[in-house]
Amino acid sequence: MTDLVLYEAAGPIITLTLNQPELRNPVSDDDMVDAILAALTRLERDPEARVAILTGAGSAFSSGGNLRKMVSGEGLASPQPIQTRRNYLTGIQRLPRAFAALEVPIVAAVNGPAIGAGCDLACMCDVRIAGESAKFAESFVKLGIIPGDGGAWLLPHVVGHAKAAEMALTGDMVDAAEALRIGLVSRVVPDAELMDAARSIAGRIAANPPQAVRMTRRLLWEARGATLETVLQLSAAMQALAHTTEDNREAMAAFLEKRPPNFSGR
Repeated sequence: MTDLVLYEAAGPIITLTLNQPELRNPVSDDDMVDAILAALTRLERDPEARVAILTGAGSAFSSGGNLRKMVSGEGLASPQPIQTRRNYLTGIQRLPRAFAALEVPIVAAVNGPAIGAGCDLACMCDVRIAGESAKFAESFVKLGIIPGDGGAWLLPHVVGHAKAAEMALTGDMVDAAEALRIGLVSRVVPDAELMDAARSIAGRIAANPPQAVRMTRRLLWEARGATLETVLQLSAAMQALAHTTEDNREAMAAFLEKRPPNFSGR
């Protein structure tokens, strides 16, 4: 059986590839959710991993929900509403929870359409860059449903409430240029240069002390829903740890000695 998510390591940079191109990489089915979660667990436990790139095989990043199964009644929806609720809680909603719990940062390399849950999947990542052919849509409303995967929380935290509301209430498509303008992505590059650009950003992240990167990623996620005082307290505690690391001492020594640092992750 073909792996639904490919896991490829190149030194400290891990590339995760959604690998169901014939269906345009839907993420609503339990087997794909399980495969993504397994890849994230492996990533978090990988002692060499400092950053990951998430992309899609074929022409799409992710089409979101598997419409064929939705129409046939095999998808998340059940004739019994209580079962549908459970399907979401124990199915696709496991993804935002897992991404939120990560410490290894993830760069989304959006290589084509990112639709519905695919758009939300990109928003679960820390950095998003897009190829010129990328398109985004928070299109649930066009199917008579709502963002059941956490998109109503994820998208506003990326583009702000007003633009998220416009995208979610119209369901309209946003091209790569507009995605850059509204801050949905931080860079747009020619399609042929997308993975090189993603590796470049990932390399710049991986060059930093890994424990500081992990704690910074954790702090940024916690800050989304916390008060200033909570963030200050958490920052103080994390900083107390950071100041005790060998990498902190190495970074300061390298700066003063005007040489490249050599970080060990300790």
